[in-house]
Amino acid sequence: MTTHVNEGCAYREQLGTDAEGRTLLDYLNKRYGHSSSREWTARIASGLVRLDGLLAQADTVLRPGCELVWQRPPWIEPDAPKSFDLLYEDDDLLAVNKPAGLPTLPGANFLQSTLLYLVRAHAPDAAPLHRLGRWTSGIVLCAKNQHARTELMRQWSAKEVGKRYRALAAGSPDWDETTISTPIGPVPHALLGSVHSASHEGKPSLSYVAVIERRRDSFLCNVLIATGRPHQIRIHLASSGHPLAGDPLYGVGGLPLPDTRALPGDPGYHLHAAELSFHHPSTRREVVIECETPAILRRSTGAH
Repeated sequence: MTTHVNEGCAYREQLGTDAEGRTLLDYLNKRYGHSSSREWTARIASGLVRLDGLLAQADTVLRPGCELVWQRPPWIEPDAPKSFDLLYEDDDLLAVNKPAGLPTLPGANFLQSTLLYLVRAHAPDAAPLHRLGRWTSGIVLCAKNQHARTELMRQWSAKEVGKRYRALAAGSPDWDETTISTPIGPVPHALLGSVHSASHEGKPSLSYVAVIERRRDSFLCNVLIATGRPHQIRIHLASSGHPLAGDPLYGVGGLPLPDTRALPGDPGYHLHAAELSFHHPSTRREVVIECETPAILRRSTGAH
């Protein structure tokens, strides 16, 4: 993996009623807390912020309906893979094998080093229908037109899409199969403010886990998920007493490890989206897409 200097980007928004009567500098400070008042002042003075196409001043008083554009100059993105494997393609759909380490969508200083950017270089109208965590590898399904997007999102909402994952979890469970229904919701996090985790006040979540190979201090398992909460498999296995082996964030119980500074996008765990099944949006025939698992997630016999 190598560093990459991107082309920069323009952040656009139409101001709402919460902007009325506020100065530009005050609004930017409150709206985008990732930068200091000094940094915003310098950007405005450098001509990087415009209102309705005109250069703006720090003390400009805002009004609802204006278009605010902040031009972010090029920056060096973090290391990430620069390719993917094509698994399936037709006029409606595109399925790829996302490598571990590649974000699905822009965010956290990633813009062009993302699956979305790479996929659109191959098929300009394609967009992912779902996302995988940065260090989760495997199948991502993309729609190439609005009809396909609408129909596949309907199937997702109706829980008609089958999703099978392969994971490496810590310990040796006293079960061969189990169902996990721990609710998932936000809990406090020192760096992010909050992070999804096991929570009594969270949303209903359901995973089915089957052990397929036991190792010295870990086990391979297949996980079928009936819901798609953020970090669901990591949280559910941890809540069962068996966090993913090497997970830097979630510990036994499904909560962030005590005093951890780890973020959800940090590496260490092994999780792979191995199979996706659905009905084709145009032909209605069943489609089953499989993706070969990484070596560490294969049975010792060599079976996938």
